Amino acid sequence: MNAFDAADWKQTDLFDLLRGESENRPAPMPEEPIAAESGSDETETAQPTESDSGRGRLPHEARRALVGLLRHGVIMAANKRLLFDALCRYRSQIDAHLADMYLRMLLDEQAGLAILLQLELTDTDDDEEEEIASLISRRTLTLYDTLLLLVLRRHYQEREAAGEQRVIIDNDRIEIALRPFLPLTNFSRSDRRQLKGALEKMKQRRILSAVRGEEERFEITAVIRYVVNAAFLEQMLSEYEKLAGQADGAGEAEPVDE
Repeated sequence: MNAFDAADWKQTDLFDLLRGESENRPAPMPEEPIAAESGSDETETAQPTESDSGRGRLPHEARRALVGLLRHGVIMAANKRLLFDALCRYRSQIDAHLADMYLRMLLDEQAGLAILLQLELTDTDDDEEEEIASLISRRTLTLYDTLLLLVLRRHYQEREAAGEQRVIIDNDRIEIALRPFLPLTNFSRSDRRQLKGALEKMKQRRILSAVRGEEERFEITAVIRYVVNAAFLEQMLSEYEKLAGQADGAGEAEPVDE
């Protein structure tokens, strides 16, 4: 059983980016040739002067921020304040550059968060055109990763509603939240190796960040808001709870393709 094919999620582009950030870095933008002026006797293409060599159309600070966003996929003000401030300051210019590569930036200044997303193509674009235009590969989540993502999102939503500024969760609480779904995953409640690997992937995707000095406690970042929205969370959890109850009643769970 797979996770209702998580590639069908409306939020898939973001999650795919976070999963494959190190594997899908875009190539550098080619320099734009300088055409000869219309009506000029000169037929050769104008060459850049020494003072123009190596310069882009963006200020140095904006270029550094853009490269950081392309490289990491997510920039958080909490640990990349200078880059985040530059993304805010040069937002319109950076948006224009990203649009040339079929990309866009989701910028949440209040949460201190910038996320790189695929620009949505029109309905008239065919599959071949979408593949050529896409710098972010779509991937299907495992069932275990999907369930972990959902229980993290539920905890984040509950603690945020309670007024907490930082949402912290530990291994024990995660295990308790996952317990009702174990009949679907073929994993026992004592299988910490599986949980540790899944949590590490969430850290790589910037959904979790480590709490300094505490190996089994994590902060859930605001990135999770844009991976799973509230309506989708309740819909998916309800479906999985029904399936888990049916599997538990049958005494066995179907195998999961990893």
